[in-house]
Amino acid sequence: MAVKPESEGKTPAGAVELKAAAFTLPVIRLLDTDMDTVAEQLGPKVGQAPEFFRNTPVVVDLSALSPNGGDIPFPLLVGLLRGYGMIPVGVRGGNAAQNQAAEVMELAIMGEASLRSPGQALAKPEPKPTAQAAEQVRRTVKPVSGRTFKVVTQPVRSGQRVYATGGDLSVVGPVSSGAELLADGNIHVYGPLRGRAMAGMRGDAEARIFCRSLEAELVSVAGRYRVSERIPDALKGVPVQIFLDQEVLRIEKLWALYGFQTG
Repeated sequence: MAVKPESEGKTPAGAVELKAAAFTLPVIRLLDTDMDTVAEQLGPKVGQAPEFFRNTPVVVDLSALSPNGGDIPFPLLVGLLRGYGMIPVGVRGGNAAQNQAAEVMELAIMGEASLRSPGQALAKPEPKPTAQAAEQVRRTVKPVSGRTFKVVTQPVRSGQRVYATGGDLSVVGPVSSGAELLADGNIHVYGPLRGRAMAGMRGDAEARIFCRSLEAELVSVAGRYRVSERIPDALKGVPVQIFLDQEVLRIEKLWALYGFQTG
């Protein structure tokens, strides 16, 4: 009589787990459907920070195009982005025909809603409070700020990514080259800032980056970025703040604002 292997017929325990997660993806906002124009304008931007875009998943935003716009040559667009090292994973916005063409290229149709776990998706909605209950809550509950903050007390090493969702990020220590800091609000680094720092990830143009010594590979506020090669030497290795001034990314020495002098 043949003996069956001990593992046959058994389902392996813990082989897969389904979880909700949030990822921060760069967005390519398409303003024109002419791929020659797109390539002409995108090339110099990627050339400023090629390592930033290499093997990076990106989402193509179609919301700026006319709702009655024509066809988008997705094969050319996908090929263009991949040629620059990016990995297009989905589209956001656009009309039904454009979304259908994107699906043919196996691109996901991204919505604005946040991801939910299966348990949340099946949960019944809570009943709406009555007007009397709502008024009672309004009188008894004091409004509080929804802003949060995250403090990191250890050095942020190469390859690490720290994201402060919904608020500010403070790092008490150095940030190594190859590390990434991301925050929906401000970023404070009380040490040398190397690597990449991106504040205002959800478009907060009032966000700022403060650091004790600017040595970063890339800094960004609300999508406006500058790479190390475009940062003047006079601003490197000194305390600075980085902010937007009418959609222009500016870097200023901190002591210039308060009359402090060096050395």
